[in-house]
Amino acid sequence: MTRNLFFDAKRPQGYTRVMNTFPIPSFFDASRTGEIWKVDYAARADQARDWAHQHNLTPASASKDRISLLLIDAQNTFCLPNFELYVGGAVDDNIRLCEFIYRNLGNITHITATMDTHLSQQIFHPIFFVDKDGNHPAPYTDIHAGDLKENKWVFNPALAPNYQIAPEYGQQMMIHYAEELSRKGKYALTIWPYHAMLGGIGHALVPAVEEAVFFHSIARMSQPEFEIKGDRPFTEHYSVVGPEVLTGPMGETLGAHDMKFIEQLQNTDRLYIAGQAKSHCVAWTVSDLLVDIQAADPALAEKVYLLEDCSSPVIVPGVVDHTAAANEAYTRFAQAGMQVVKSTDVI
Repeated sequence: MTRNLFFDAKRPQGYTRVMNTFPIPSFFDASRTGEIWKVDYAARADQARDWAHQHNLTPASASKDRISLLLIDAQNTFCLPNFELYVGGAVDDNIRLCEFIYRNLGNITHITATMDTHLSQQIFHPIFFVDKDGNHPAPYTDIHAGDLKENKWVFNPALAPNYQIAPEYGQQMMIHYAEELSRKGKYALTIWPYHAMLGGIGHALVPAVEEAVFFHSIARMSQPEFEIKGDRPFTEHYSVVGPEVLTGPMGETLGAHDMKFIEQLQNTDRLYIAGQAKSHCVAWTVSDLLVDIQAADPALAEKVYLLEDCSSPVIVPGVVDHTAAANEAYTRFAQAGMQVVKSTDVI
């Protein structure tokens, strides 16, 4: 363990903050970060207790500084090669993320992991739409309001009874939705491969990340939180703060904006954010949080730290590349006062 002493200008005069960095536990095998395996909870729990004793770790509740880590969708479906929506670069991102957690075990007091959670019949999956021949759109198809108004794609009428609506109203909902996305400057409605399916292996956290979160929870006696998002049928939900569109054409609720994250930020000294994908769920989560920050207190933005080397944008070779959009979002976040940092920076 090394001790880093530095003056914190935001603290009372003469206050010196002491932050400890720790070695990486020997059980962590970076070469397995891109693989599926079973976490040995019993062994890790024993090792975490020994680690806490060896390094004089106190429970997180005793820490003066409240430092939180928000992990966005560090799930198999996005982070492992050959899974449905693998984000290129995610394996290396997660190596750095796990090492960040282990090095800062004594500094991080709380971890929240978001879980993209889907069922087959949702607005961004192929089954939700058909063309005049009954075919579903291919993955990565963008559906615009004009396509819907011209009936190039229509709400799948076979699904209407499931939601107790008429097929015609289902189409009206789709048109309203696409128009709202355009009005709000969001990405077009994208049809994604079936992914993050509830009950499936793709939904689970990447084992290496799960292991690090579990180890922290035992060593610091800090219960992690898991936030489910994305299970509403009629709206996308990239951001854990709230869905892309909140209401339907008749004002019906499609999803809700969650104020808990701004409330938690107000009671936190630092919030670190990492995960996948930088261009989608990370960017929109931070963007929604920034809206709440600017409404509550713009100075709160200075508490947010974005681990830029622990997130990657969506790139589908020959189809789409969201690198520029991700970089533009991070530039905007930095201009608002958020800190863009690396996982190796001292916290």
